[in-house]
Parts: sequence; C-alpha cells; structure tokens
Amino acid sequence: IDGGKTTTTERLLFYTGNIHKIGSVDEGTTTTDSMIQERERGITIQSACVTTFWKNYRINIIDTPGHVDFTAEVERSLRVLDGAIMIFDGNAGVQAQSETVWRQADKYQVPRLAYVNKMDKIGASFQATLESIKQKLHAPIVPVVYPIGEEHDFMGVIDLMEMKMIIYDKDEEGMEFTVKDVTPEYLEAATAARAVMVEKIAGEDEALMEKFLGDQEISVAELKAVLRRATINRKLFPVYCGASWRNKGIHPLLDAIVDYLPSPLDIPPTQGFDVVTNEVISRKSENQEPFSGLLFKVQSDPHVGTLSYVRIYSGTVKTGQEVYNSTKQKSERIGRLLLMHADKREGIEEGYAGEIIACIGLKESATGDTLCDKLHPISLSPIQFSEPVISLSIEPETADDQEKMGAALNRLSSEDPTFRVSYNHETGQTIIAGMGELYLEIIVDRLKREFGVNVKTGAPQVAYRETISTNAEGEGKYIHQSGGHGQYGHCKIRIEPKNRGEGVEFVNAIKGGVIPANFIPAIEKGIRETLTKGIIAGYPCTDIKVSVYDGSYHEVDSSEAAFKLAGSYAIKDAFIQANPLILEPIMKFEVATPSEFLGTVIGDLSSRRGQVGGTTEAFGFTTVAATVPLEAVRGYATVIRSLTQGRGSFYMEPSHYDPVPRDIQEKLTIKTTDKKE
Repeated sequence: IDGGKTTTTERLLFYTGNIHKIGSVDEGTTTTDSMIQERERGITIQSACVTTFWKNYRINIIDTPGHVDFTAEVERSLRVLDGAIMIFDGNAGVQAQSETVWRQADKYQVPRLAYVNKMDKIGASFQATLESIKQKLHAPIVPVVYPIGEEHDFMGVIDLMEMKMIIYDKDEEGMEFTVKDVTPEYLEAATAARAVMVEKIAGEDEALMEKFLGDQEISVAELKAVLRRATINRKLFPVYCGASWRNKGIHPLLDAIVDYLPSPLDIPPTQGFDVVTNEVISRKSENQEPFSGLLFKVQSDPHVGTLSYVRIYSGTVKTGQEVYNSTKQKSERIGRLLLMHADKREGIEEGYAGEIIACIGLKESATGDTLCDKLHPISLSPIQFSEPVISLSIEPETADDQEKMGAALNRLSSEDPTFRVSYNHETGQTIIAGMGELYLEIIVDRLKREFGVNVKTGAPQVAYRETISTNAEGEGKYIHQSGGHGQYGHCKIRIEPKNRGEGVEFVNAIKGGVIPANFIPAIEKGIRETLTKGIIAGYPCTDIKVSVYDGSYHEVDSSEAAFKLAGSYAIKDAFIQANPLILEPIMKFEVATPSEFLGTVIGDLSSRRGQVGGTTEAFGFTTVAATVPLEAVRGYATVIRSLTQGRGSFYMEPSHYDPVPRDIQEKLTIKTTDKKE
C-alpha cells in the first residue's frame, strides 16, 4: 500500500509520450485511477490497463491496487502478464503485502524487476531495502544502479553497466538530465557495486565465468544478454531505484523493461488442455497459430456496456469474429475490439498474439474463461481466487431500489470473482461477501453512485465455517406413504475430517448395487446442499470426506427426491456425532507503531487473542508481526489511531482457518438456534 505504483505508472506514461501532463494521486488526476472512489481516496481499486511505446517497443502496463481487499486484481493481472515491476518503499523495505505479491508472482512464474521508490524520503536506505529483500523474500537480486545521495540529497542514479551518472538537475519534470562520468567521491563505491554485479551475472553463464575468473574484459552487451536470460528464467532479479514523485530514476527503469523483461516471444509456449481428450496441448505466441486467449477481467462501462479484457496467447482475432468459449462450451461474437488507455479507448480492427485488448459484445463469458478457435479448441488454466472472509447484509431503501439492486449486484459479481451475493431464506436478507471491510464499503458506494441504488447495510459479519474433528457414521431414511406411489430412500454414510483448505469430497463406496447407481447423484446433491447451509450454526461446512457405503431401495417407491432427503438426513446425523467445530478466519497482521507505544499495542493484541510472532525496529518505529482472529480486529483502524496518538498503522490479510474457542462456539450455536426458533 502506498509504495508509489500509480505515481510510477504516471511517470512511465509521461516519459513515453502517452500523456503530456503529469497527474497526481493526491489531486485525483492520474491516468490509471479513473473511478470517482479512487480519485477521492487516493488509492487504486481496479487494475487499469494502458498501452504505450518506448524505443519502438510496445509495452502493455497494468497498474494494480495495493490493498489486500482488492487482491483479485493483482492475482488476475499476474496470471496474464509476462513480467512485473515490484515497487518497494525505500523507507519501509519489504512489507507484508510485498511478500504476498512476491509469492503470487512465483506461483505464475513471472520474471520481475525490483524498483526501490521514495529514495528522497527521510529514512530511505537503498542498502537496508536490499537486505530486507534478501532476508524476507530470499530472492537472488542484482542491483544494476547505485543511488547518488539518499533522503533529501537524492539526485539520481549511477548506471553500473555503463558506469555513468544520471543526475536529474535540468528541469522539475525530469525530462532532461545530465549524463556524465562517475565523480571521484562516488567512484570507489560504484566500482565495488559494479564488481558485485558483474560477478553475479557471470555466475549465470559458463563463458562469462571463464572470462571473469581470467580477469578478461566483459562487454556491456555480453552482461546485458546474460542478465536478460537470467531475469527471464527467474534466476536473477535486477534492482533499480528512484523517487517517482520527484521524477527521478524512471528512464533507467524504462530501458530495463525493454532490456530485461520478456516479450511474448521469450515466454515458453502456453500450455492448455484439449477440451475433448484432456491431453496437454501448447500454443506458441505467433499470429499463424490458432487463436487462444484468456478473459481475465470483466468491467461495466457506462458508455459501451460490458468490457471484456483478453490476453491473446496465440493467433489473431478480428472485429465481428465468432470465437468459442471452451469453458462454457458456447460460441460468442465479438462486436468491437479496443486498445485500452485506462478509461480512454481506441478502436482497432485486429488483435495479435501477445497483446492485451478489450472486447465488446461478449454476453456469456466471465472472468477466467478461455476464448479460442472453434476448430482448434483449447482450455487454458483458469485463475484461482481467494474465498471472501467478511460479509454484510444489505437491503434496498425503497421498492424501486429492489429491482435495480438485483441487476447491479449481478453486474458487480460478474466483474469480481471474490465478490459473492447470496440470499438468506431464514432471515430474508441479501448478503454480500468480499475480501475486507474497505472492499464492501466501496461496493456499497458504487451501488449508490454508479447504479443509483440506495441501500441500508447491517454490521459486517465474519465468514465462519463448520467442520468435524473425528470420524463418524450416519443413517438417513425417508419413507413416506400416501395413496398411490410412496417415497422410499435409505442410505448409510461415513464421514472423516480432511486437512484445512481441502473442501468437501464425496465418495461412492456402494458395492453390489444395494443402491442403484442412478440414485447416487441425488444422495450427493442432498449432502452437498445441507453442508452448504451448515448444520450446527448455519455456516458452510468444509474439509470433510463423505463416503456412502450402504443403504436400501424399493423397486417401485424409490425416487431421486427421496434419496436426496435421505442423504440430507444422513449427513446431519453423522455430523453431530463427529465432534463438530466452528472455524474462524485468522489474519496475518502487521502493526507499525512508534516504539514508545509498543507495550500498549502488544497488550491490546494479546487481549484480542493475537499471537505475536516477532518485532523489528527501524527509524523510531517498531513493526509487530502477529496472527489475530478477524472477529477480534474489526474496526481496528480507529483503535490503532487512539492507541498511538494517530501515528500507528496496520495491515492484514487472510492467513488460515482455526477452530474458535469452545465458549465462542457455544455462543454462535445458541445464536443460530434462537434464530431458527
């Protein structure tokens, strides 16, 4: 959060000639923050796609949010991008969110550059940030620049490849700068830094290593070629630094994007599955290949309807072309193709391999769907998103708002896969769920402003789960006799706990046809529906293996409906005997506080059932790492301000689920019983 992603993107666009005036996050005038809420709050909420050009290369940039509430935007961007720039605050180093995003980038095997921003800030230290990256991310980094001064003395960088100083002393906007040989005061430090850089790069190539060990001259072209290869293979991560807000250090970063990050041609062929045979097939990033692309983002636009962002992995696509959605197994026609410049757009006739484009006219397709050539179908691996951790009830203020609310919620849930809408039949409430309180606050604000829907909201609720801790067996019978055909369904099941996060598994262990195979799906449906609604406290059940192993049927009276009810009765019977537990979301928590308030903050966290993991101190501030139940830290922003005289801040993200203490489980179970009564 607040590392300078949007500010840096704005400078990249300015120096590449895409925009002619530098916007400011504080003034709400940046290119990539186009939503009203983004401009008011000075934060990025939705990832924004921009296309620009540098030295005859086309660069597709996606500016992503920093708040963990909008983590889906980061996840889907990393899934479709070829390279990433990780921006670190020169004063704070690697923060908790940096670790999360680094892991996400590892998951999608994305090559990265690191950029240490805010080198002009009090307390900024290039060396301390490098140490922080090594310790916390265990990343093989190689600094390619050396800062000229730090804090208010920061003037520019030394390019260690060319051994030239780039000093931003000509104009405020940083368009012009001085390039000169390294001055004596910096020569020793820069020479030492270059020696380290050359050794690390040479270590990635045998021929270079021989030259290095033989004290032979290694050319800049050779170093760059090997560093490019090592960066693309994620063996090394080049590090740059600058002060984006002061317009210093961006030009070397632009060159680095072209020099070291991969083009679509450097990436291995994309792997996918044959829709019919499920065999692995691949597509090269070439225009001659059959068309394949991943729809990674859906966005409602007031002017053109629904915009579908697609990363083209192979082949080409034209305006008016029919494409095949292999995920939904339906054909769609593309109305128009657009090249996106944040909230501005440019119509194009054709999209080519490697590009990111937006399509208008796709009605059935959603986030994560594969679009391809119908004659050569392929299914690309979808994007995996986190489960929501917090929910609240909303209701329309008037009857007129009721109709509009349903349509608006449908559009918002099609945009974001981490946003869920459900209806509680017992209370008659509509429940919306998402990744955090800020996220839900933004959703409610968007309902009012974008869709003109006035709603009332309840208090945020934590997303509890139910599970079991021991094995158990259960039996379900549904026998109903009334004139004519009766109803008969009977099954016996066995349940056992699974590891956290493994979900629900259903196993058909029937032998000898004691229950005909055509009734098994009905039993499974009854079991799954019951587990979704919850059994002891009304929360969805998870991490359970259910095996149906015995039962009986009636040749005339048995039906799917009867077996569905039998399955439902059986799971309730077994669940209650299996020592049920309620699980709660535990948050990875980090609090930054002035050191004099450390004792108060730790005491408060302990009173909230927090487990303190450790502390680190820098520049008069102490960062406390902890894990805390989400229930205990709702509304914590106000608490931390009052505990630290307004100077403390905190960050949290979902970590895992753990059983709640027995007394809290009893309260939650009693509450649900009262509701039902």
